[in-house]
Amino acid sequence: MRKQKGKRLIIVSRLLFIIYLLILMFFVFISDREVYDNYRYNLTLFKEIKRFWNYGWKLGTKAMLLNLMGNVFVFLPIGFFLPLSHNYWKNMLTATLTGFLVSLAIETTQLYFKIGVFDVDDLLLNTVGAFIGYWLYACIRAIRRSSREHSK
Repeated sequence: MRKQKGKRLIIVSRLLFIIYLLILMFFVFISDREVYDNYRYNLTLFKEIKRFWNYGWKLGTKAMLLNLMGNVFVFLPIGFFLPLSHNYWKNMLTATLTGFLVSLAIETTQLYFKIGVFDVDDLLLNTVGAFIGYWLYACIRAIRRSSREHSK
């Protein structure tokens, strides 16, 4: 019974992760994207984060939160669903590094095709998001284990 439940969880996790990736690709590469004539990039760590933090009142709270927290939240599923879908990602470092590599691939693709901006701050925030996603996964896993042990 428990093995069957585990297999279902893996299948559902993989399916949700694929749906998440498709939605992510749509928003990153297709939805309301401007194609630029030149390459746009930020290689100075914390430059955009500071700008949004310092001028958030001018840009609006929504714009500030969307940029800063949006980049974190959009990568939570990577850290959460990957460990559920395969044992390879049950390690915090592996799950977080995968989040970084997915973010790097997205940022590099944006730079290459001149859509959006390659931004090291996005890399940082996305990686933090993957880490927090893994942390949530680990907390839920520990709670489930603890409740299983107490119910025995």
